[in-house]
Amino acid sequence: MIPVFNERVTIEPLLARVRRASTLDLALRAGFARAKGDVVLVQDADLEYNPEEYPRLLRPILDGRADVVLSSRFLTGDEHRVLYFWHYVANRGLTLLSNVLTNLNLTDMESGYKVFTRRVIEQIAIEEDRFGFEPEIVAKVARLRCRVYEVGISYSGRTYAEGKKI
Repeated sequence: MIPVFNERVTIEPLLARVRRASTLDLALRAGFARAKGDVVLVQDADLEYNPEEYPRLLRPILDGRADVVLSSRFLTGDEHRVLYFWHYVANRGLTLLSNVLTNLNLTDMESGYKVFTRRVIEQIAIEEDRFGFEPEIVAKVARLRCRVYEVGISYSGRTYAEGKKI
């Protein structure tokens, strides 16, 4: 699933990169089209996240250690573009609030990759649109007491001139 909002410029290049990404031999395109695969991966459409990192994101679930994998732009030694200080502060504040309410210890609640087992995602009814999805899904995952892993990822953030929305 790739949520899209005002990403006309990036959606085609993103889909091309998604099609080329390694899927560890899973039928992800069919899974996305029907949303019935064993694993559901959410990818932001803004090209700030690299689909070549799918194997790293899928590994904790495929190894049987996790029910949910969330990405982190801050839990990594990988490269990331250095951008807006106040975005970082706001993200850390929202993540802290989420952690207080869910009793999780995430480092990046708003990051753009989320991976779920089919069993977990079938138990969650999404109500929020747009940016409310992240705190909602994290709270519902916590409520289910899922085995949650965080995986550090690279990040190629955009400027406002490049299409950054928030």
